[in-house]
Parts: sequence; C-alpha cells; structure tokens
Amino acid sequence: MGELIRKEGSEFGATTGRPRRCGWLDLVQMRYAIMINGVTELSMMKSDILSIFDKINVCTHYLINGEKVSDFPFDVNDIEITPVYEEVQGWNCDLTGLTSYEESPAELKAYVQYLEQKLEVPITVVSVGPDRVQTIMR
Repeated sequence: MGELIRKEGSEFGATTGRPRRCGWLDLVQMRYAIMINGVTELSMMKSDILSIFDKINVCTHYLINGEKVSDFPFDVNDIEITPVYEEVQGWNCDLTGLTSYEESPAELKAYVQYLEQKLEVPITVVSVGPDRVQTIMR
C-alpha cells in the first residue's frame, strides 16, 4: 500500500530521489504531534492522491501487549506495536478540478469532518492538486 501511495503522490526526495516512507494516517502520532506543538489548525495536503482508493484506512489506536492504547507510548523501543485501523469511505474521483470546498464530494467532506472530530483541531486548508490554485481555504 505504501508503495502505491508513494508512486501516486510522487513521494521521492527532490535532491536524492530516495523514496519516502508512505502509509495510512496515524491518528495516535498525529494527536501527539498536535499536543506537543500546540497546533491550532491543520492543512490537509495531497487529498487528490487518496482519490484512487474506494476505502481509506486510518490508524485509530495501537495494540501493545494485547492492550488497546490511544495515546502515543513514552518509549517505542523494544516493544511490539500493532496499529489498529478504521476503514473510512473514499471518494474515488478526480478532485483536481475543484475550486471550492463546497464542490467537494460528500465522502471527502465526511473524511475531513471525521479527522476534525478525532483530532479536535479544525482543518482549514484542503489541497486537491500540486498547483497553488488547487489549495482550497475552508
């Protein structure tokens, strides 16, 4: 899956060409980053890349030693962490022609609302392509 996302999103280093690690969104890590950095709003970039999927997985918590964990562990060394995914409906359509958020498919709006609810931070920008006019303010 990571390879498919990497290819679709052209996720390779600009200088070295080295492939970047790609995968499904990890809400446990995201919530931790939001807390540590005092994030008050988010930008959702490259939403057009996810257009190739009928279903999108989102990591909602981890299993560590058989226990469900929703907070990022203090020490991740030498422990086995199993991500647990929730499946969300994909939009499976071309977003690159959108000029406003209101034009977005219902599935994309539901995904953005889902993320805002889980992360408790508003998503104020949604990118639907690489061009600057494809950056939509909400």
